[in-house]
Amino acid sequence: MADLDQLLKARGRIAEFGAHVTAASFATSGRLAAFALGDGTLRLAMPDWLTIPLHNGAVLSLCPHPLTGGFCTGGDDGRFIAVTPEGAPAEIARFGSKWVEHVAGFAGKTPLLAASAGKLMHLFSGEGTKIREFPHPSTVTGIAFDAKGKRIAASHYNGASLWFTSSNAETPRKLEWKGSHLGVAIHPNGDALVTAMQENALHGWTLPEQKHMRMSGYPAKTESFGFTKSGRWLATGGADAIVLWPFFGGGPMGKPPTELASAEGIIKRIACHPEHEVIAAGFDTGLLVVADIAKERVLPVCGPGRGGISALAWNATGSHLAFGTESGFGAVVDFS
Repeated sequence: MADLDQLLKARGRIAEFGAHVTAASFATSGRLAAFALGDGTLRLAMPDWLTIPLHNGAVLSLCPHPLTGGFCTGGDDGRFIAVTPEGAPAEIARFGSKWVEHVAGFAGKTPLLAASAGKLMHLFSGEGTKIREFPHPSTVTGIAFDAKGKRIAASHYNGASLWFTSSNAETPRKLEWKGSHLGVAIHPNGDALVTAMQENALHGWTLPEQKHMRMSGYPAKTESFGFTKSGRWLATGGADAIVLWPFFGGGPMGKPPTELASAEGIIKRIACHPEHEVIAAGFDTGLLVVADIAKERVLPVCGPGRGGISALAWNATGSHLAFGTESGFGAVVDFS
């Protein structure tokens, strides 16, 4: 294990949080990392670790705040909260008994925030003013802004819905496929949308044609997936290696996926590097690796044994990687 921990020991800043790490994120402004925990607190990687009590119950979701350089969280107490870079919390909204399972921010020209609670997805301005809400036929299981902030997608039972953020249209573009859809990602060019399914597969639609794409053959559920910066690859967990589906040359249909970084266990979390065709992948054993697609090189960051990787995030430049585990271990690793 010592060899696999070499990078963590040399370049990692580590902490024992004592509670399940549900999410990790970096502020839009740079290197400030935040860890959301199952005990209702947020931990900020300041010069000293700062503990901020936020929610009654687990922190379920976390994203960078698009304006303040801080963060936004959602909890199973029905609250949607903003936290400044200094750690001061302010409630944006309260949704009663509905869990705030998913939050997202868009940091472009018109900053936006979104949070899901039950069947509703709520859209806010960057300042926290409610703009509108989007109703869905069942509980929202994932949300994602497109690269320009013009559209926002929600996954739910029997498919996904795609809404324009600046329109007052009452109906979304509906992307239908029977079954439970558990998360959503939009291609960087906006020409495809992909969801993870309950039955160890992913489903996709081309946009605007809505041709179906089926990506299956996984031994486990794909809990984490995302497109690389260029959009050439869809990187996915749910197997004992990073499964990469080609979104070029007519793919992914009719083309086999590429597999990288095979190891014992199942990949629970992946994070695509913001600038290069590089993927971080965390296994249920606690092993964490970073893989370069073009060079097919794999660099171990952390060996197994500290609990399954449950949270993983790059900062905006890709100089730092944050990760957390189910047993409460967390670290920020400096790649600069």
